[in-house]
Amino acid sequence: MPAPAASRMVSEKVDMPGMDSISRGPLVVTSGNEMGIRVGASEKNVMPMGQMGSGTSWQPATTPQQMIHKQSGDWLVMFHFNVIAGANSQGGPRGVTRVESANWFMPMAFRKVGPGTFQLRGMFSFEPFTFPRGGSPLFFQTGETHKGQPLIDRQHPHDLVMELSAYYTVPIGDRAAWFAYVGYPGEPALGPVAFMHRASASENPSATLSHHLQDSSHISFGVFTSGFTYRWFKLEGSVFNGREPDENRYNFEARPWNSRSVRLSLAPNSNWAIQVSHGLLRDPEALDPGDVRRTTASISYNRRFDRGNWATSLIWGRNHEDHAGEVFHLNGYVAESTVNFLDKNYLYTRLELVDKNQLLRTADRLRLGITDHHPSFRIGAYTFGAARDVVANEKLVMAIGGDFTFYSKPAVLDPIYGSSPVSWKLFLRFRPGKMDKQSLHGGH
Repeated sequence: MPAPAASRMVSEKVDMPGMDSISRGPLVVTSGNEMGIRVGASEKNVMPMGQMGSGTSWQPATTPQQMIHKQSGDWLVMFHFNVIAGANSQGGPRGVTRVESANWFMPMAFRKVGPGTFQLRGMFSFEPFTFPRGGSPLFFQTGETHKGQPLIDRQHPHDLVMELSAYYTVPIGDRAAWFAYVGYPGEPALGPVAFMHRASASENPSATLSHHLQDSSHISFGVFTSGFTYRWFKLEGSVFNGREPDENRYNFEARPWNSRSVRLSLAPNSNWAIQVSHGLLRDPEALDPGDVRRTTASISYNRRFDRGNWATSLIWGRNHEDHAGEVFHLNGYVAESTVNFLDKNYLYTRLELVDKNQLLRTADRLRLGITDHHPSFRIGAYTFGAARDVVANEKLVMAIGGDFTFYSKPAVLDPIYGSSPVSWKLFLRFRPGKMDKQSLHGGH
């Protein structure tokens, strides 16, 4: 007679070198407070769930997972969502106030196939409908277009379909694995975990101003990645379509997979994740033909404590851009941190310095007396916020939160932005409860 689903998922545990304990179940493994996905039939080769970032990137293995999950036959099915809805006010002469929602929805499924483990993943967003027309107001943000014009002081909406991917991992002994990932769309091996998936930014409703210097390739219509892992070491490379998504947020784009990247990741223990990466993006921008060579590095730290969690990331990204003989070197630096304490409370911050050379339209340059077509400015953005869960159960956690952002900039921009602009957001946030061993047993 078949064993009950719960016992198939998490059953008898035995001690294993390098792990506190491990289940003999076919797919899900537990070790202390952590859970993982078994790679094929290997007894010891496990992918920690907390380590799974966007695309094929790594987070610290202790990162909390907030999922609805269910065992369906041989499949482990999970669903993650995040909905942030509220008021967004950008101050100063150029500022506006809007009501909007940033959101994404992620179904995932795992099962054993042949000698390895197979994962299917999707990601969808209703931001084409819930963002204001032309994008979410965000001072000093640049990148992508609206009605054929560059977006300035706006964050573009994400595509309706952000990811459709398949991921296959095969064990090589007990400590190594080979994997292949294909996405249409998907995320290449370039940059840190995308900002909306980082635990260090879990409560922050805003995109980073350095997004297009660090992780903007997280939606690429055509990606193939392959690589190897050995214990705490991972080396991978991608070929992909480097063009940023166009203004049509509902279509599937077909362009050459002529860009490439390589990434080295390290996880010296369960609290740390480090990556360095480099990529060549062929003509990523629709209005500025030319290649971009992007280099990034990041360090992420996560620590659990009684009734809480602390996540921090330090990120650097650099674009070497060549546009018809004009060469630019742009850098972006991000330090962000979120602390969850007494279960329901959150404090977060993001401190950012970034180089921008697309802030000014022709009329702006004439007004300021600037003749350079692409003047570069070093912008600082400093966000401080808090949130509190007011509804919390296994299926749904709702919080109310808000933040303020202060800026530093060259004085030459004062006529446009004012001398001391301040922005604020007030929001409700909805997502599933945290996934742990108790919820895993209870869910089955």
